[in-house]
Amino acid sequence: MSDYRAPIKDMRFVMDEIAGLKDINQLPGFEEATPDLASAVLDEAAKFSGEVLAPLNATGDKQGCKLTAAGVTTPDGWKAAYKAFCDAGWNGIASPAEFGGQGLPDTLAIAVKEMVCSANLAFSIGPLLTTGATEALLTCASDELKSIYLEKMVTGEWTGTMNLTEPQAGSDLALIRSRAEPQADGSYRVFGQKIFISYGDHDMTDNIVHLVLARLPDAPAGVKGISMFLVPKFLVNADGTLGARNDAYCVSIEHKLGIHASPTCVMAYGDNGGAVGYLLGEANRGLEYMFIMMNEARLGVGLQGVALGERAYQHALAYARERKQGRDALTGEALVTLDKHPDIRRMLMLMKTRVEASRAATYYTASLLDRVHAINDPEEKKRNLYLAEFLIPIVKGGGTEMGIEVTSLGIQIHGGMGFIEETGAAQHWRDSRITTIYEGTTGIQANDLLFRKLMRDQGATAKVVFGEVYATAKTLGASGKPELIAIGQRLGTALKAWTAATEWLAANAKTGLSGVLTAAVPYLHLAVTVCGGWFMGKAALAAAGYLEQGEGDQAFYRAKLASARFYADQLLPQAAAYAETVMAGDTALMGVGDEIF
Repeated sequence: MSDYRAPIKDMRFVMDEIAGLKDINQLPGFEEATPDLASAVLDEAAKFSGEVLAPLNATGDKQGCKLTAAGVTTPDGWKAAYKAFCDAGWNGIASPAEFGGQGLPDTLAIAVKEMVCSANLAFSIGPLLTTGATEALLTCASDELKSIYLEKMVTGEWTGTMNLTEPQAGSDLALIRSRAEPQADGSYRVFGQKIFISYGDHDMTDNIVHLVLARLPDAPAGVKGISMFLVPKFLVNADGTLGARNDAYCVSIEHKLGIHASPTCVMAYGDNGGAVGYLLGEANRGLEYMFIMMNEARLGVGLQGVALGERAYQHALAYARERKQGRDALTGEALVTLDKHPDIRRMLMLMKTRVEASRAATYYTASLLDRVHAINDPEEKKRNLYLAEFLIPIVKGGGTEMGIEVTSLGIQIHGGMGFIEETGAAQHWRDSRITTIYEGTTGIQANDLLFRKLMRDQGATAKVVFGEVYATAKTLGASGKPELIAIGQRLGTALKAWTAATEWLAANAKTGLSGVLTAAVPYLHLAVTVCGGWFMGKAALAAAGYLEQGEGDQAFYRAKLASARFYADQLLPQAAAYAETVMAGDTALMGVGDEIF
């Protein structure tokens, strides 16, 4: 099944009512992002994603990529689709206009990126990494390197990669062995091997710009001795034309569970004398710079979970509306469609509401980053940055875990046919399975939330979030409307559970580190659950307002209200259980050795 229809109405609702696009439009630099322009952009992106990218999704999955003597080749239709993607300006939609981008806010661009991911996840990974690489260059590259590389990367004429992982250094980057030797002309010779490099080689562009972590000869040990280098596939002549082939090659590609059409490469640098590279920023600050790419990538990967969940939901809903099976338990009618059965309806609503909650969290976080870029007041900028950074592990960890569970539900709704590859339901799950692993596993996101975000300011940012959640619950409770009051009560109870778990972690962080680390992932799930309820509560308030005014698509707003109530009834009660799990810590394992395993 290749049909994909971008949920423009849902996207626009979140952009307007949760992310505050109209407020973003008033910020310096984003004046062109008017409601009319947003509508035009979403319509065109939906058309491109549905007509060009979605039909290639199954083709790419079946054909995969191939490594030949000339390099990596992509599936049929890939090169033409990528050219059309770049010609339409989608690659640089949120990049600065001075380098060939459209300069639109992330609050709008995030919806376009979701469409691309839903239509064809394997295709979307290349542009995602290129965007992250351009952000790193914008931050730390010299003016000379910017003038050579940035415009071609923003427009998509050249793509970019991020090279972190090595065979002996997975998530622990302190173990990196790749090295860079300074040359008399100011360049460096890079040596080493990198693994799991998405789009490390392909046939869609003439050049690929690798951002590579490596050590200088005099670098200190550990993560403080890592520098970042720009290593192009082809060297660039003084006149901007491509020169000699650099000593950077893909030596193999991985055979994977999913995203078959995204080439995952083993890259060898320096096997023939050294790959020419250029230092980005200051020496030994490479990991710091790489996290610029990492934050962009983590937000993007969280979005991948939303996108795959949406695609799986559309797929499952279409099947449930067509497939006849069994008798209606309520009316007795024989041979009804699957969507008439209460358990199928429950699963469909779980898919729908979890996608909606994760989408809202992702778009809201993107809007915070827009504010960081555009607001001049230092304190307000810092406040928005800390909120965004607090939410990024929630978006990444929560969105990807949700994507796996929702795509699995899609298979379940298909029944036995979901296990058959021809229906296409299984591909969504296979493609989603990597998302909780790359760009930082769920465990890494949980530790990041706890130690880098929650505790770095003694919980001040968390208290801001708690205050926002409380305000939403209070507004719901004071509405006088039974549906909203019920949602508010559930949200308030869930917030108390989150607060209690947070206080327990703070109290045990120094004296019970093992228990805190054991509780990290359950705490992340708790945060994801309550934040989802917060955003669904905000959506319910907005929908109720339109219903009361009798404006717009009343059926759409009634559905939004029903989704929020379902989330409150079926998912928010899980917050209490997660909190209990957190506060149990590792009590069960205390005093027990490895023999338990």
